[in-house]
Amino acid sequence: MDLGLKGLRAVVTGGTRGIGLKIAETLAAEGASVAVCSRNADDAKAVAARLSDQGVSTLGCGVDVADKEAIKTWIDQAASQFGGVDIVVANVSALSIGNDEDSWKQGFNVDMMGTVRLVNAAVPYLEKSKAGSIVTIASVSGREIDFAAGPYGAFKAALTHYTQGLAYALAPKAIRANTVSPGNTYFAGGVWENIEKNNPELFEASLALNPTGRMASPQEIANAVAFLASPAASFIYGTNLVVDGALTRGVQL
Repeated sequence: MDLGLKGLRAVVTGGTRGIGLKIAETLAAEGASVAVCSRNADDAKAVAARLSDQGVSTLGCGVDVADKEAIKTWIDQAASQFGGVDIVVANVSALSIGNDEDSWKQGFNVDMMGTVRLVNAAVPYLEKSKAGSIVTIASVSGREIDFAAGPYGAFKAALTHYTQGLAYALAPKAIRANTVSPGNTYFAGGVWENIEKNNPELFEASLALNPTGRMASPQEIANAVAFLASPAASFIYGTNLVVDGALTRGVQL
């Protein structure tokens, strides 16, 4: 299936490692121009340089999504370089699971408001697009109570609600908004590798919950994001696509 991504213009927050990196790589491989950001500018520029090998225009910038003006500047720069923006992927998370006030504030400022700031900066460009699409990255922790209940799970649930609201509000402008909720996703240098090394009991218990006997790869999540972001999903608005290998047991109605 041709997803129809060739020639489109995408921005991906947190696009230098794990799920975000695979999303950026997948979009570029499909022919989309891609801008990535990270708090580490050198990492973002290095990823952009590699993505350009696909023959597409790329941009890598150092951006803290907690900084409203930095987000807007990055989006404006991407739109200027690419000639517009068609696809917005909100991927960054503070990964806050503590119950202290600082963890709650960080989760709100990065997971929730980082997404809101990104969307607000991009919507004026999406309104001019013929294939406007927003994909937010939530989590199965937003659906079920697990060890990440607290700021992480609460704000992932809030992101799903927020995205559903966007879908309804922006549908008359033909801008689609959808969520992807990954299950536990393993990659080198990621949260689950760290847990495997430092808390093997939690790792084994978490792995045992999945009837597939494994965790997801970042590429499996990226494939779902690329589809939802693409014109191939042109009539999908406001869905929460769970990619978890049957980890969660609740019925999503």
